[in-house]
Amino acid sequence: MTQLTTSLPRHARLRQDAEALAAELSALRHALHAEPELGLELPLTQAKVLRALDGLPLEITTGDSLGSVTAVLRGARPGPAVLLRGDMDALPLREEADVPYVSRTDGVMHACGHDLHVAGLVGAAKLLCARRGELAGSVVFMFQPGEEGYDGAGAMIAEGVLGAAGADAPLVGAYALHVSSNGNGVDPLGGVHTRVGTQTVANGELHVTVRGKGGHGSTPHQAADPVPAMAEMITALQTLVTRTVPAFEPLVLTVGHVSAGTKPNIIPEDAYFGATVRCTSTEGLRDYLRRATALCEGVAAAHGVRADVRAEEQYPAMVHAEEAVALTREVVTDMYGPGSFRLSRDPLMVSEDFSRVLEAVPGVQFQLSACPPDVPPEEAPFNHSGLAVFDDGALPVGAAVLAEMALRRLESAEG
Repeated sequence: MTQLTTSLPRHARLRQDAEALAAELSALRHALHAEPELGLELPLTQAKVLRALDGLPLEITTGDSLGSVTAVLRGARPGPAVLLRGDMDALPLREEADVPYVSRTDGVMHACGHDLHVAGLVGAAKLLCARRGELAGSVVFMFQPGEEGYDGAGAMIAEGVLGAAGADAPLVGAYALHVSSNGNGVDPLGGVHTRVGTQTVANGELHVTVRGKGGHGSTPHQAADPVPAMAEMITALQTLVTRTVPAFEPLVLTVGHVSAGTKPNIIPEDAYFGATVRCTSTEGLRDYLRRATALCEGVAAAHGVRADVRAEEQYPAMVHAEEAVALTREVVTDMYGPGSFRLSRDPLMVSEDFSRVLEAVPGVQFQLSACPPDVPPEEAPFNHSGLAVFDDGALPVGAAVLAEMALRRLESAEG
């Protein structure tokens, strides 16, 4: 039996080793899920990651301005580096799912699967440490807090994560996984998909306060009503999309917050609305925010009121390198069969701060289904739902694919 196992190709042995870690990775994931944390400082999560990595041949540092963990594995031979990333933070959401490891922190839940990302990255680290002698180069493991709106990736980059392996080991690839609780409505448990080019979009926000002059509802001519001006802006901003944005460069504007006044017969002094803006190109987002600012100020002037506009760019579009997608397809197909991988047609209109890493390093974030096998993907609650359930069966898949991608990329660099 030992001889037969040894004769297997490396990727098959790596898959077996990942499956042997399944119980350990599930226990870690459950511990993380039960004690979720928000934002940039995650002391309980960071401590669990450090314990999980203890004893491995890694150079480990923690963040100065945030609760991050960076671990570097030095291979047996010199060479470049690859980066593997897992985000660690949870969401401000009450868990409604009935699982034994339910969140013990009221109003906080791992509803986006970051607990699986962390456990999967720990698994990849264990698999690669066991193969240190095969590595020609280094692997940087990036355990990142603050993905959910806090730009933790930007903070880790500012603290030097992209150079963690040293000047003589430049990064030649960056890879991450992202689980979905419903396989994006298509993929069964363990299925992988991704695409070349834009995967997640650039996003920004508009915050507009319309300042007028209050008065009585019976005499609007004696006031400067901000409400009609605000209503016209909201409508005009949608028209601005259809008349200034190319049809093949999708942009989504959603006004999610509107507030004004206290009673029907009082014309308020101020009115406010806030909107999220998402575009498949960073340049397209920037252009729309510029035009939107001018539009709101112009409409306000026409109504005799003033608009204070705050237009904020947040994350850039995440763009996948063609060679990184090809590597993902090759690895997943070799390890789990051709039916386990598909190329997706469209970008996701969500945003992701791993985009900051991929601005500097060619790479990919592949989508991995963690849909429970007894639930049809089209019926399972999606990420960011209090009812979302992620199956542990995705953990060894994610760990094995990340580890094999790192090995193959460093081998290709060695030539």
